[in-house]
Amino acid sequence: MIPTLLATKIGMTHILLKHGRAEPVTVVKGGPCVVLQVKNKERDGYDAVQLGYGDVKPHRSTKPLIGHASKAGTGPKRVTREVRLAEPADVSAGDVLTVEQFASKVNGLVDVTGITKGKGFAGVMKRHGFGGKSASHGTERKHRSAGSIGGHAPGALGRGVKKGKRMAGHMGDVRCTVRAIELLKVDTEHGLLLLRGSVPGPAGGTLWIRISNKVQG
Repeated sequence: MIPTLLATKIGMTHILLKHGRAEPVTVVKGGPCVVLQVKNKERDGYDAVQLGYGDVKPHRSTKPLIGHASKAGTGPKRVTREVRLAEPADVSAGDVLTVEQFASKVNGLVDVTGITKGKGFAGVMKRHGFGGKSASHGTERKHRSAGSIGGHAPGALGRGVKKGKRMAGHMGDVRCTVRAIELLKVDTEHGLLLLRGSVPGPAGGTLWIRISNKVQG
């Protein structure tokens, strides 16, 4: 079994669990993922598989990528990911992975990686949760400002602000991993996974789902 799958986020809904409790879930369309290449320790120094997900028109790809995919008997893919394995893979190039490999992991834990929603330019209150300045008499047009940063200049000469200082700037649109999400249901007929709670990214975004390495059960 390959402990990972590339998927597309469909959206959120809810399902009814035992005792009639409604549980919010994220619906994910998993695969199909094509195995583009299988690596082993003898030839490459480590065990891994390379997965391709999402068809793309050849004129939107490059000749090296088209030739690489053709060795596996498929066309160019929109997303390619390499997955390292602890032992040799039990698949070969050209095999197709679907949500069926997660069918035995229902009620288990998975890690989900995606690109968060972009929020554009944001101030310190929205971006970092600052409390802002006092709204009492005497504060004018500075209620949401970050305050003084002069004390964070390195040295007496003040050669700029130290790296990592929390300030206003671009928010979101970064890679984020949410760990130990419960897999509630696998719909093999429609290729869907139902995950408890929310996952990173907008509807239509690409996700990387892996079996969690945390203690299961």
